[in-house]
Amino acid sequence: MKKWILALTLAGGVLALSACNQSGSTKVAESKVGNVTQEDLYNTMKEKFGDQALQQLVFEKVLSKKYNVTDKELNDKINQLKTELGANFDATIAKYGYKNEADLKKTMKLGMMQEKAAMKGVKATEKELKDYYDNFQPDIKVSHILVKDEATANEVKKKLDGGAKFDEVAKEYSTDTASAQNGGDLGTINNTNKEQYDKDFMKAAYALKVNEISAPVKTSFGYHIIKVTDKKEKKSYADMKNEIEYQVKSAKLTSDAINKAMQRELKDANVKINDKDLKDALNPQTTAAHQ
Repeated sequence: MKKWILALTLAGGVLALSACNQSGSTKVAESKVGNVTQEDLYNTMKEKFGDQALQQLVFEKVLSKKYNVTDKELNDKINQLKTELGANFDATIAKYGYKNEADLKKTMKLGMMQEKAAMKGVKATEKELKDYYDNFQPDIKVSHILVKDEATANEVKKKLDGGAKFDEVAKEYSTDTASAQNGGDLGTINNTNKEQYDKDFMKAAYALKVNEISAPVKTSFGYHIIKVTDKKEKKSYADMKNEIEYQVKSAKLTSDAINKAMQRELKDANVKINDKDLKDALNPQTTAAHQ
């Protein structure tokens, strides 16, 4: 998952404070010992989450005027994430505080607009593009069974060679509990997320044919039995050039570059904060802390 997506403060629910009436006396909750009014709720949410909520609201207003993110672009990004995470998609987005896919889309769309703003001044040379292509490996969908020692790994491999189903053996033996409950499924490994995996694991995985099962592979985590369930073909450089250019430029982005781009966009839009309690919400230091 892109760093800028995860780094965005998860303020989706907090944005509800923008709809609150600051002077409202509507009772949000009642009790024998006192009531909680809409104003009470607004002030509490403003104190705790005001800076980050205002940032997102202002960023969305400013960026949406200049940087369009189409439904197709957004859905493609979500589908890419689903492909990378496989059966772990729901658990992963929940881990980062998103209630569901729709909640994730709100933050992801803002992140994509920020990325477009920050990439305006980023350059990529032809050599960089060709080097990326030469090192590019197509997507593979991988499952594995992780065990602690070689003896157990050999036992697992023997069962699989004897016709045992991979997903059932994974659930029984694998110490990687997150993937084990999904039959060992790790999702799709690609050039975006491959750095998360051990080099020996990657080398063994890419050497396999579709539905081929590896011999035990030793890494710092233990011994893996690997199965590749799908493998994409590598396209030509010409067919991939636009995608490669995006990936090369995107890789050059840093939190600092995104923050500078946002300060530029806020200045161009002549944004002013009228609420004295939130006067520092868009300062560079505050903005950087919430990215």
